[in-house]
Amino acid sequence: MRGRPGAGPGARGAALSRADDPYEIAAFLRTKPASALPGIGPKTARTLARYGITSVGDIADTHLPTLQRILGVTAARQAHDRAHGIDERPVVPGAAPKSLGAGHRFDRDELDPEQHHRTTLRLVQELGARLRAAGEIAQALTLTVSYADRTQTTRSRTLTEPTAHSPALAAIAHELLTGLGLQRARVRTLALRAEHLRPAEDAIHQLTFDNRDDKLRRLETALDKAANRYRPDIAGTASTFLGPATHRERRSRRPPTRTH
Repeated sequence: MRGRPGAGPGARGAALSRADDPYEIAAFLRTKPASALPGIGPKTARTLARYGITSVGDIADTHLPTLQRILGVTAARQAHDRAHGIDERPVVPGAAPKSLGAGHRFDRDELDPEQHHRTTLRLVQELGARLRAAGEIAQALTLTVSYADRTQTTRSRTLTEPTAHSPALAAIAHELLTGLGLQRARVRTLALRAEHLRPAEDAIHQLTFDNRDDKLRRLETALDKAANRYRPDIAGTASTFLGPATHRERRSRRPPTRTH
């Protein structure tokens, strides 16, 4: 691995030190949902959740013999090592990942559907930006919700056209989340995964008579450049899709507010 051109040797050394330090990696991973680890699919995540293991930190804190009784010797060792930032797989330069994931663990169990939607939107923005930066498009999207009782629900949807366009991903994520009906659910973790990745040059952009989508794509490109130059959390174009219109729609379905 080499540092960025123009960076001093000290900066390169510090960056490499942090990137290769298992303790730094493990600390970064702790708050991520268990499904964020390679090799932990929806089925394995549900199995772990039955034992109260829902995050990467939970896996790291579970004794290896206990994990082995739950997952088997090989899978447990692999999960345990990766939860501690240890991965012995060789690095293949230029190899495209099969999937990309993003997750958020709430500080407390979250009951507010508005927070569920806003958090899912942020995950869409993160995934979309990472896909575009990697030159990849996703064929499917999977949403995993972990609850206060440590159970999980997972829903997946195959996209009509593979894409990395945030508004298109946001539309699918919105359908997945809305379909779960989480009005009174105590949500602990939300995780979104883009799957069946393909090179971006395989994308097919359907032409329409409405130029709004073209404008959003140009705005998206500009925001990506701004995020790379200034900060990664700059507002994404998905908010133009799931923002005011969606909130108005949800407000219109709410019962009148009672006063005491």
